[in-house]
Amino acid sequence: MQSTQDSRVARVNGIAISGPDEDLPQDELRNRACTELLRQAAQKAGLLSADDTQSADGLISEEAAVAIDTLIGQAVQVPEPSEEACRRHHAAHLGRYTVGQRARMRHILFAVTEGVDVNALRSRAEAVLVEVRAHADGEDPFPEAARACSNCPSSERGGDLGWLAPEEVVPEFARAIFGQPDIGVLPRLVHSRFGFHVIDVQEREAGTVLPFEEVRATVAASLRQQSFATALRQYVALLAGHATLEGVDMDMADTPLVQ
Repeated sequence: MQSTQDSRVARVNGIAISGPDEDLPQDELRNRACTELLRQAAQKAGLLSADDTQSADGLISEEAAVAIDTLIGQAVQVPEPSEEACRRHHAAHLGRYTVGQRARMRHILFAVTEGVDVNALRSRAEAVLVEVRAHADGEDPFPEAARACSNCPSSERGGDLGWLAPEEVVPEFARAIFGQPDIGVLPRLVHSRFGFHVIDVQEREAGTVLPFEEVRATVAASLRQQSFATALRQYVALLAGHATLEGVDMDMADTPLVQ
């Protein structure tokens, strides 16, 4: 159950997970709360001494880390994915199992930095997206827009990033670009850890799709990891539902998995 939030100190069942002078983002508080919920569950399960303590800076003892791993191994069971499920996954995500893909692209980065008004930044990025897409034949406003607006060093080259492969960019960037045939300015902004991107894909090299038989083990491992992540999130949500939480919003949809 959720208790009245404490504006200075976040706690899990009365145990502090932040200091009174810390101003932590909610994702960091949720991470600490997940760890503390598991630490306390390990103590209840007899896997960790009752004398073990959690520090307010989120650090745990080596004994607690081992006990949490043991607890998760006992509480989170992941079934082996079936052959049918693996084949469906492979067919639905061919881009992940393609080698030799490359794309020549340009981008305009609207960087999300501390204190920035994200909604205003997104609106500005969307306006530039419309501008570079709605140009007359023969015109190319992209380089000028990149030089004027982009927070990336590539702005000096009109946003040119050259040829890049999926493994050379952050995952959220790769998911938006690779494994599909689109050429030209993408119709929607791409949101990465760096901010909002307006992306122009100029050329593609499709690469070669690896047959299922060659990547069966990789596909199965990916499905096991997905199942494990879901099961662990559900387990931590169950622990949170029976805990008294102060100063932390345990929205499990946005909660990173415990380290």
